[in-house]
Amino acid sequence: MYTINDLYDLTHTMAADYLSRFTYPWEALKGIGEEIVRIGEGLDPAEYTEVAPQVWVHVTAKVAPTAFLGAPCIIGAKTEVRHCAFIRGSALVGDGCVVGNSVELKNVILFDSVQVPHYNYVGDSILGYKSHMGAGSITSNVKSDKTLVVVRQGDEKVETGLKKMGAMLGDHVEVGCNSVLNPGTVIGRESNIYPLSCVRGVVPAHAIWKTGGVVVAKQ
Repeated sequence: MYTINDLYDLTHTMAADYLSRFTYPWEALKGIGEEIVRIGEGLDPAEYTEVAPQVWVHVTAKVAPTAFLGAPCIIGAKTEVRHCAFIRGSALVGDGCVVGNSVELKNVILFDSVQVPHYNYVGDSILGYKSHMGAGSITSNVKSDKTLVVVRQGDEKVETGLKKMGAMLGDHVEVGCNSVLNPGTVIGRESNIYPLSCVRGVVPAHAIWKTGGVVVAKQ
């Protein structure tokens, strides 16, 4: 339940060909920057303006003058990047997204129509189509003991081989305000996370993560 095919509809991202090479989404994290450059160099200059070296912004996107766009990155059509957003680099932001006030992005793929609108940190993560992170929710991408990240589902453990891995959010995931998604978190399609949650491991599709880590199926 945590493969790329389980989590994502690849018709909603420029990175479809790239992601289709892998089984698990975290396998794609190491090459995001290189893939952005490859895609960017092939973009139509009538649609995308290279506003700085290896920074491509669609002509219909709105970027606040106070936002920082670090290379390499792509900002898709009709996406809004708001006041003081900090895109550190290696960020592929799809069409119709919202990157909000003081949001920080680093080494990420945001599918189309993703919303990270208020005070979010998203690092070493992939956010599926129409996923939404509530105000103040973040992805924690490094374990406190600095060991390699493991994806856990019950007694099953999948070694990622990565020191840095945030969260993999499936399509239509809703994350409540001020939640922390611990390193190696995977949330299945159309699942909801209660506000103020501390989430780790795999959350099934069509589920609700409630207070105290109780997981129930959606009715």
